[in-house]
Amino acid sequence: MVHPWHDVVPGDGLPLEFTAVIEIPTGSSVKYELDKTTGLLRMDRVLYSAVYYPANYGFIPQTLAEDDDPLDVLVLCQEAVAPLTLIRARAIGLMTMIDAGKRDHKILAVATDDPEYSNYREAEQLPPHRLALLRRFFQDYKQLEGKSVEVDEFESSQAALPIVVDALERYSEQRRRGFAGW
Repeated sequence: MVHPWHDVVPGDGLPLEFTAVIEIPTGSSVKYELDKTTGLLRMDRVLYSAVYYPANYGFIPQTLAEDDDPLDVLVLCQEAVAPLTLIRARAIGLMTMIDAGKRDHKILAVATDDPEYSNYREAEQLPPHRLALLRRFFQDYKQLEGKSVEVDEFESSQAALPIVVDALERYSEQRRRGFAGW
């Protein structure tokens, strides 16, 4: 069995372009998460609020973010994409939030094979309402769980690149050392 975090190649155009593994399709109110040991998806929870994921949500394989999970990515695409689908994506921005006291970066990307989104190069090119919707989702979705998060404004694609590079390097270093369960 292929493990989507460890065995999928993150792409040839790194750090700007990469392969994204989708965990949660646009429009879902179910939070799926990669089970790090098995590589399967598990249902973490149904969201407590009357909200839904505003973009296809997943991760960049062979990355390790500061929160000890694969690096999160939101992939804009005109269709909801099935979980565990691989998408060629390009970074157009970065959103950083503080969740449980830890920085939690989200790479904002577009599906490069979707003609509706493939020409976007920067988050600021998107309609302002789309950015507000994305940001607001992350501000609100944990509120009924009694948790609060801080969400920064979107930054440029250039701000996203060192985050991707750091997550790739952190993963490589941890893999060399060996993680329990890897």
